[in-house]
Amino acid sequence: MCKPTMQDIADALSTSRVTVWKALNNRPGVSDTLRRQIQEKAREMGYAPAGAAAPAAPEAPHGRNVAVVVCRPESSLFWMQIIHQIAKDLSSQNVNLMYTYLPTYYKEGYTLPASLTDGSVEGIIVLNVYSEQLLEMLTELPLPKVYLDTIPSLSFEELHGDLLLIEGRTPIRQITGRLLDRGYTRLGFLGDVNYAQTNTDRYQGFLDAFADRGLTPDPALSMTGALGLRTHYEEISSFLASLPAQPDGFVCVSDYIAHFIQRYYEENNIDPEGRIALTGFDNNAEYLNVAERITTVETRPKTLGARLASKILFLLEHPGLAQEVGYVSSEVIYRGLLADKT
Repeated sequence: MCKPTMQDIADALSTSRVTVWKALNNRPGVSDTLRRQIQEKAREMGYAPAGAAAPAAPEAPHGRNVAVVVCRPESSLFWMQIIHQIAKDLSSQNVNLMYTYLPTYYKEGYTLPASLTDGSVEGIIVLNVYSEQLLEMLTELPLPKVYLDTIPSLSFEELHGDLLLIEGRTPIRQITGRLLDRGYTRLGFLGDVNYAQTNTDRYQGFLDAFADRGLTPDPALSMTGALGLRTHYEEISSFLASLPAQPDGFVCVSDYIAHFIQRYYEENNIDPEGRIALTGFDNNAEYLNVAERITTVETRPKTLGARLASKILFLLEHPGLAQEVGYVSSEVIYRGLLADKT
């Protein structure tokens, strides 16, 4: 017979898994009556998790704790601006932000940090985590969760939390459409389309623009497969070198990818006149060879941080509500070859 889970207890009492977790770990946010009912039902069902946490001490006067779960602590300014805004907004509500780092990839035997499972935090915000195994481990945590982006192979329902996405399909459709309308018809798309849901959306926008005009892109001009964590430049360089002729332009999934193309062109003295169109996404100032030079998309990291903070604060006060998917709009910034003609 299978051991009962917190979800089984929640189903038996028509409540949420988060509420059950709070009751069994003596966390705030559950009425005394419901807490007793949950504890009695747990005993009745024989629920006894291995290493069950001892009753937590009363909540410290300095506030509550929320974890921001991230991979790659050396992440770019884009991610740090988001985290800074989250910390600022949570602090204003007397909620502490706890940094929790995960590896980039799952390894056999890995377990989540104790701070995520021992009652130290009441909710989590997930950033920059794109490993399917790690995400699946996070989805099982009986805590309010908000994700910024996810992977296409995990359905929204499987996340057991709210999801916030940067809207990218429409702006990439607009960028690609302007390129096509100005005669740049031999276009390629560069970026791992299965790495993140937002990458998938951006690639779909690229395809949409062609379909809108009754056209089909040449797949030989695009590179949409997986890229090694430390080998982006080598792989992109090899792809560009293999092309019999350079295309009219490249629509890139990010400024990060675009700057590798520009670097290859500069190092190999290709297109010194800048006739090959190059576009990106994120409006990232860190990549100096393309910053403020190429058409890109402004993603408003401070707005993203504020939205994530407000979502987790709401979930802390209203546990068990139905999951939501939200989008943050983004704005195309036309530069260079695609700037408005006067």
